[in-house]
Amino acid sequence: MRSRFLAALTALLALVLPAPPATAAAQDDLLERLKAIPGLTVVSETQPSGYRFFVLSYTQPADHRNPGKGTFQQRLTLLHRSEQAPVVLATSGYGLPVNPGASRTEPTRLIDGNQVSVEHRFFRSSRPSPADWDDLTIWQEATDEHRIVRALKTIYSGKWIQTGGSKGGMTSVYHRRFYPGDVDGVVAYVAPNDPINPLDHAYDRFFARVGTEECRTALENVQREALKRRERMVAMLEADAARNGYTFARTLGSADRSFEMTVLDTAWAFWQYLSVADCPSVPSASATDEELYAWIDNVASFAFYTDQGIEYYAPYYYQAATQLGWPDLAFRHLRGLIRHRGLYQPNSVLPAELRSRHDPWPMLDVDHWVRTRSERMLFVYGENDPWSAERFTPSRHDSYLYVAPGANHGASIALLPEEERAAATATLLRWADVSPARRAPEAAPSLPDDPMLPDRHTR
Repeated sequence: MRSRFLAALTALLALVLPAPPATAAAQDDLLERLKAIPGLTVVSETQPSGYRFFVLSYTQPADHRNPGKGTFQQRLTLLHRSEQAPVVLATSGYGLPVNPGASRTEPTRLIDGNQVSVEHRFFRSSRPSPADWDDLTIWQEATDEHRIVRALKTIYSGKWIQTGGSKGGMTSVYHRRFYPGDVDGVVAYVAPNDPINPLDHAYDRFFARVGTEECRTALENVQREALKRRERMVAMLEADAARNGYTFARTLGSADRSFEMTVLDTAWAFWQYLSVADCPSVPSASATDEELYAWIDNVASFAFYTDQGIEYYAPYYYQAATQLGWPDLAFRHLRGLIRHRGLYQPNSVLPAELRSRHDPWPMLDVDHWVRTRSERMLFVYGENDPWSAERFTPSRHDSYLYVAPGANHGASIALLPEEERAAATATLLRWADVSPARRAPEAAPSLPDDPMLPDRHTR
């Protein structure tokens, strides 16, 4: 009887207590197994409390359909907890930080798993040289991720969950479309879906009803007032650019075009990053030029639409122009004040050699697949997020869509109403094969949260 009691007690403790620290031999075994993966290089390792954090580099074909064209090194990081724990594949859709630190996405925290974070091809150092921009497609990046998953599954035996926010959410959807067997579920946050690029009425409807009428009117008045004061405010932008070494020639072409683009972006940026609680900060029509300039700069950033601000985001704008699509707003309240017609689109901010025609087929294909054939996909959107205006509609095959009330582009499972939050969490745990008792996230070592959002704009 006593031996059976001790055995039961041991089994119970195994469910609720964190795993003991790995021995030196086990740590060395993991390092050797990583080094043994063909094409994978261990760049560095640190050990935050309870985890091991690796910066890695993986050799990828520049063109998966033509491997003879050459290769490039794709950056990724690995946050290791246990070879038996589930793995979260985190895709931001952009570059990894120059000095990446150990941070965990919401799904990683909820299932207390390992995490593999991947830098998107053509961002930062993950760019072939010389670069053939025709190789920057959703299929090529999905195939990059497919090879990474296949390689690391030689080490990790648990379930795989993919996640990403904004463009990273889109990236996770595209990977699922082309390689549905790679992961066991997808949690995509605030992922825009633009299946028919010219039909963007959803965005205009969004701006006609978001927040309060008073706040919407105030934002429209700010845009109108700024354009009415164009000559003085462009002079302020030119002086700002001279002080900071900003230029415009390579992308938008002039300070005037950059100014107009920023003003057009102001309401969008406000709702993407701020909330109804910030409406009292919107300046009135009686604000001085300096006050108006400073407020717009704080919300939308005049520095963003400069050659220097755009440079990092060029791969995104190229993808938007060629495949992803973009929001095309009517701006009816600014008629008679807009000087540069057709400015609000991605080719406007790309160097001339990267401007391209849009191919509508990839997004139509992905949208149809998500609606009809996708499985185990969970989408989270923000009620007051402009990027959530055109959203994916998942199939009925164990897939779900949630909208966080009042949330902006930082919407998350944590911001859902209690009942929906519990349901979404239970779904994720089921996909990851993690029981609520075994999860115990409060007992796991604490690492910084990762909002899975880009550094600035997504458009």
